[in-house]
Amino acid sequence: MNNLEINFCKNKMNNPFVLASGVVWNSIPKLIECAKNNAGAVTTKTIMNEFRPGHPNPTIARWEAGLINAVGLPSKGFNNMEDEWTELNELKKIKPKVPLIASIGATKASDFKTVAEFVAGKNPDMIEINISCPNVSSSGKLFATNPGLSSLIVEEVKSVAGKIPVIPKLTPATSDLIEVAKACEEAGADAICAINTMPGMLIDIVKKKPVLSFKRGGVSGTSIRPVAVRCIYDLYENIKIPILGMGGVMNGKDAIELMMAGATTIGLGTAVIQQGTNVFKKISEETNELIEKNGYGSLKNLIGAAHE
Repeated sequence: MNNLEINFCKNKMNNPFVLASGVVWNSIPKLIECAKNNAGAVTTKTIMNEFRPGHPNPTIARWEAGLINAVGLPSKGFNNMEDEWTELNELKKIKPKVPLIASIGATKASDFKTVAEFVAGKNPDMIEINISCPNVSSSGKLFATNPGLSSLIVEEVKSVAGKIPVIPKLTPATSDLIEVAKACEEAGADAICAINTMPGMLIDIVKKKPVLSFKRGGVSGTSIRPVAVRCIYDLYENIKIPILGMGGVMNGKDAIELMMAGATTIGLGTAVIQQGTNVFKKISEETNELIEKNGYGSLKNLIGAAHE
């Protein structure tokens, strides 16, 4: 029995597991592969306002509790991606439908609207606004640490998105997470995506220098799951719109933990890199088994259950 069907931002999903906009698994062929391997929805790599080569290697490193990366949001730029949009038509052939989330970003707040207008014209099922990537500028300043700026970006994107749901992606690296989320909700956000990677650094003690070329990077994987749980729990108590939760989910138990904290859907990133695209089927089966074993009844009964 499939207990995993869910509606999220007006989109029916066969299960709640979403390919997160990530490090190396968001080429169109890999995105299609994830969709064919039971992903409930898939997210593109972040589409930027301009061409970005990304950072030089090394851009990603494994450590004992996950990954750290500073890829640097490489992108052809929104107006150089016609081939990719043509490739994405393969998604339409997959049954049941796998919703497409287009992730967008920009180096300046004023450029988000331009990217959003172009992307909305391609009619994705949802638009994720990446205002929280820690690997773009050495200053470490994130749009998502500023409630006013976050609100402005959401308003601008909403003004051109039409009926397409808009989902800002927030950072755990702020003491103003709730204020930012409330500001985004008031600006018209349809959901919140939380959390992005946590800023961090690794140092090679033999070479006596940072492991990554960019020095700082975004930490992901098992180590940040407790941070994600706390952020999602706090968000659920303070906003009314649904939450796409992510951060360190590796199995069905982890997924249920985030849902009990308040997530409606669950993003998988590092788990896909470490376990392959079959992880969507694996985690779906594990979650389904736990629902039946523990008598939860349905997926909806899990959302926010830890608040009762």
